[in-house]
Amino acid sequence: MKRLLKGVRRFQDTVHPPMRSFFEELAGGQKPHTMFITCADSRIDPSLITQSAPGEIFVHRNAGNMVPAFSDAPSSEAASLEFAVCVLGVADIVVCGHSHCGAVAGMANPEMLRGLDHVASWLDQAGRTVRDGTKTASDIDDPLLPLAEHNVVVQLDHLRGYPFVKERIASGDLSVNGLVYLIGTGEIRVHQPNEERFVSLALAFD
Repeated sequence: MKRLLKGVRRFQDTVHPPMRSFFEELAGGQKPHTMFITCADSRIDPSLITQSAPGEIFVHRNAGNMVPAFSDAPSSEAASLEFAVCVLGVADIVVCGHSHCGAVAGMANPEMLRGLDHVASWLDQAGRTVRDGTKTASDIDDPLLPLAEHNVVVQLDHLRGYPFVKERIASGDLSVNGLVYLIGTGEIRVHQPNEERFVSLALAFD
């Protein structure tokens, strides 16, 4: 806790003062352009990876960057998604997975989840990911990466099942996109839906 409080002190003393007017403007409301759904893994920092300023991206995090399939059951994911789309009017939704993901490892190796009943129950939503895990085989030498990639594809499918998301996509006001972040190299892999694969950032913009 002391380490965190020292960081808060540095923020208050050195970061906030020269940006005071910017933060005062943010206090009046938010208008993010993107909802960014990613893993709770401590190695993932959405603002750092995308070089976004406060107020630009509306972030939702959970174990395994999951989006439950649409239902009437309440969930924080559905609530955040509805708020981002229907109230904030984001133009893009990104589901970002990552390499070396513990949640993906748990999907592939259920024995790792013994004694972790809540984790196992949560990850069970991605059962289809395990069954079809080689569908988007990667050209990166990482045994879990194809599964991490396909997990993102599954969550994109779930996203499109929400009526308010489907409506905005149909009207051209919303797009959904998949990314996978490689922790060691800093690379980003971009989902190409027409080709059913993930490619490097350079190829995605080629």
